[in-house]
Amino acid sequence: MRTFGILALAALLTTTSAQVYQGFNYGSIFTNNAPITEQEYERLFNTAKQLQGTSGAFQAARLFTTIQAGTTNSPIEAIAAAEATQTRLLLGIFLSSTEEQFNNELTALRSAITQFGERLVDIVIAISVGSEDLYRISPTGILNRSNPGEGPDAVVRRINAVRQALAGTVLSGKPIGHVDTWTAWVNSSNSAVIEASDFIGVDAYPYFQNTQANSIENGESLFFDAYNATVAVSGGKPVWITETGWPVSGPTENQAVPSLENARTYWDEVGCRVFGQINTFWYTLQDAFPNAPSPSFGVVGSTLSNTPLYDLTCPDDSSSSSSSSSSADPSTSSSAVISSSATGAPQTPVDRETAPTPPAPQGPQSPGGSSGSFAVQNTVAASVETTLATVATPPSSPAPSSTARSCPANLAGPFEFPHLIVPVDKNQPDVALGTSYNGRVSSTVSSLYNFDLPSSLAGKFCSLVFLFPTRDQLRTSNYTLSGAGGLSFERLDSPADSATTFNNQPEINGTVGAITDLQPGNSYVIGSGGCFAGFRVGYKVSAIGSLDLDYFQNFDPSPIGLYIVSC
Repeated sequence: MRTFGILALAALLTTTSAQVYQGFNYGSIFTNNAPITEQEYERLFNTAKQLQGTSGAFQAARLFTTIQAGTTNSPIEAIAAAEATQTRLLLGIFLSSTEEQFNNELTALRSAITQFGERLVDIVIAISVGSEDLYRISPTGILNRSNPGEGPDAVVRRINAVRQALAGTVLSGKPIGHVDTWTAWVNSSNSAVIEASDFIGVDAYPYFQNTQANSIENGESLFFDAYNATVAVSGGKPVWITETGWPVSGPTENQAVPSLENARTYWDEVGCRVFGQINTFWYTLQDAFPNAPSPSFGVVGSTLSNTPLYDLTCPDDSSSSSSSSSSADPSTSSSAVISSSATGAPQTPVDRETAPTPPAPQGPQSPGGSSGSFAVQNTVAASVETTLATVATPPSSPAPSSTARSCPANLAGPFEFPHLIVPVDKNQPDVALGTSYNGRVSSTVSSLYNFDLPSSLAGKFCSLVFLFPTRDQLRTSNYTLSGAGGLSFERLDSPADSATTFNNQPEINGTVGAITDLQPGNSYVIGSGGCFAGFRVGYKVSAIGSLDLDYFQNFDPSPIGLYIVSC
């Protein structure tokens, strides 16, 4: 029995004239790294269509790459299998790689257009340029050992490159978008990607939201909170569900327990509400061949069969439809605000790669590694607020200080990164500008930074440092700088949060230091003293003089921004 009743989907924007697609996600390799061939894709697609309890509704498939595994730039054989089985495809272009690899993706796409010609129009639903690239470059993604990501400017550039490559071809009218986690979409630093996209693909996994009460009883509300948060920032663009699911086996993540029973509950309470209403690609049909990963999300086991591991029949009280309506432009379908009576904002989704097995992340709240540092040392500023077991307001008295000693102004040793950046604007004193990947300061704007310092730093010495390389030293970051002056750094009485405004920002606890003349190509030690081990500490950075600075905090290959280093 459900924790709360299913509410009416009155807010759905889908019309009866728009086809709504329903499918699974498919990687390019099996769990033993063997490439999936055309014949094997055909078996997978036909199995999805014939799954017991689904009335043949799974007629679509989402791909992560357009390149056939084991080749340099040949079109993925899933396209031929889709034609043979009359399966519709959400094509994927893999982004978080070298420029050469991206060009190989474009070559494979052009080759597919040449190979299939006009027939490709009836196969392709849309093209997704990238998958969770914005998440992977976030601190949560890096902390979870994700692949390299891409910043918003790089994603937009490559969306435009794909659009240009398709101009004048049979696919020129197909929607082009990007897939990412809901936390990436709600971050205002990534709004340019929304503007460049025809549709928004959102990935959300309550199972991995392990800093919250994420039992199966809360799975439904956590998912729809995430989906609705994405719709709220989409600017009216269609929001498709590109990944979600609940594992049938694997480790417990906080309160989330993998099991057949819980996977069935999540299917009923989430899947059955959106199937036939919103373009949805479930994770996943099969991820356990030849070996089961941990966790495993497949609705079928290691043996491919149209008999699922649990009952996929939607309950009679479900608001979903198991069949698609008549065809129309898919870019106009599927964006809804769906009601949920539960409260609480979801947090961290899982990372996925192009292979069919999603790795389980370590929670962002878990410090580890050696020398008192987090397990992953390289990261960027976060848009996600983390929850530490040790979080508390640091003592009002400052940590012991020493003017004679400081840690190096570099990231060669252990360091901590900001888990939250929040700008505040005195010209908009009651407006919460939300979290950001960027640090911004001007005559009216200051930025507030939160650092979560693990208890392992007890007894160590810490320095607050600001690193400001020249532009030609940066690869994945950038900044704009105008005016003359510097930066002031103050410690806050308490940390900021996403609702902080200029008028309700925390009081100043004391001045840490200042840079009177900020110049590119320099690293600055702002202040040093004993570490506030086990506490969440907030700092405010403001402009001195006429300085106006907007930068993307990042570590690679030349770090930029505010950090705490320990020694």
